[in-house]
Amino acid sequence: MPKILLIGNGAREHALAEAITRSQQKPLLFSFMKSNNPGIASLSAKTMLGSYSDLQAITGFAVENKIEFAVIGPEDPLNNGVADALAKINIPAVGPTKSLARLETSKSFTRNLVSKYNIPGNPQFKVFTTINGVEAFLNELEGIVLKPDGLTGGKGVQVQGDHFETKEDALKLCEQVLGGGSSLIVEEKFDGEEFSLQCLCDGKTVVATPLVQDHKRRFDGDKGPNTGGMGSYSLPDHSMPFLKPKDLGDGLEITRQVAAALLKETGNPYKGVMYGGFIATKNGVKLLEYNARFGDPEAMNILPLLKTDFVEVCRHIIAGTLDKLKIEFEHKATVCKYVVPKGYGLPADHPDAASSKARIEVGNVGKARLYYSSVDKKEDGLYLSASRAIGIVGIAGDLAEARKIAEEGVKAVKGPVAYREDIGTEALIQKRIDHMKKIRKD
Repeated sequence: MPKILLIGNGAREHALAEAITRSQQKPLLFSFMKSNNPGIASLSAKTMLGSYSDLQAITGFAVENKIEFAVIGPEDPLNNGVADALAKINIPAVGPTKSLARLETSKSFTRNLVSKYNIPGNPQFKVFTTINGVEAFLNELEGIVLKPDGLTGGKGVQVQGDHFETKEDALKLCEQVLGGGSSLIVEEKFDGEEFSLQCLCDGKTVVATPLVQDHKRRFDGDKGPNTGGMGSYSLPDHSMPFLKPKDLGDGLEITRQVAAALLKETGNPYKGVMYGGFIATKNGVKLLEYNARFGDPEAMNILPLLKTDFVEVCRHIIAGTLDKLKIEFEHKATVCKYVVPKGYGLPADHPDAASSKARIEVGNVGKARLYYSSVDKKEDGLYLSASRAIGIVGIAGDLAEARKIAEEGVKAVKGPVAYREDIGTEALIQKRIDHMKKIRKD
């Protein structure tokens, strides 16, 4: 029985725990979490609670339980060098070292890498550490995106038209960020449709997984503040109806070139997940950003569809032999909807803000799959936190049926909660198809 360590406590890690324990090799799962996820705990032989910056506790737990390899779910332990600490005690990890995780943890590192190796997909951009030259560069751009360097939990990016209107507003925001001592990337804004391409990488070989589209906005119709992601969908053909086959090919080629550039730049192979956030535009596919791990919610769309033994996938990533393994996914549609506290993403003085401490009850979710995220399991039941609570996933032969299954599932969660009803609807997808036809002049 292989002994596998999972690090992380969100819905993404619940989906990873399920994928690991589904293996024909009947592995024993050991989980290190910063808070108790009841879904992960129920699949684990043993759990330990602690901080993702406590490298001694993590490595000690791994040694004590004779771990064969680790799977690192979220970005914080990657940024803290957990993979490096485990490597020192000869425990390999699916998840990059701290240096390679800069692909996500430093937006300037990735933009500069793509530029240095002449990889397509970069916007016009400049990295600033002082306000000098910012105004002149803002005046060169038609639309503006501001990105503080470093981890922002998916919520730090400021986009013209969404978060600010004028170049004067942009300059004030730049002054705020740079005044706080952080460096800032200023780049051009693209018009197009976004898609998530999560790839498995062993340092040399890059394998695409089914395409997913995430929905960051808090409310139906893509309205309201950006969140960590309110839900996502994928289709049976593993593509998106608003994309051309070339778009997927171009996104994959960019990721392959970035993997090769990382090896040249650092001398070390990237082993883990390279999740590219791309946007299809009238001028082809452009790179928005990379994450150094599976997406949350996107992991919940693709991991349940994986037909290949996930433990074998992990072993081949670690060994650098992904080219020897046939990785297959079921041709089904998925819809993931996040159940969140009513006050999620809203100001602290909003009447619904108190919902983040409320108790909830989870009934029968029917055919849907349930993945716990930020919930607190106490003696008297399950409590919400300020973050996303539960991911509910519908899987079926077509999108309409998958959406129906997910919709029935979310209704089983009782309490002061909310979710987006429009994820995976024909109307929302048609809007994206029409948008791409318009900008591509198809």
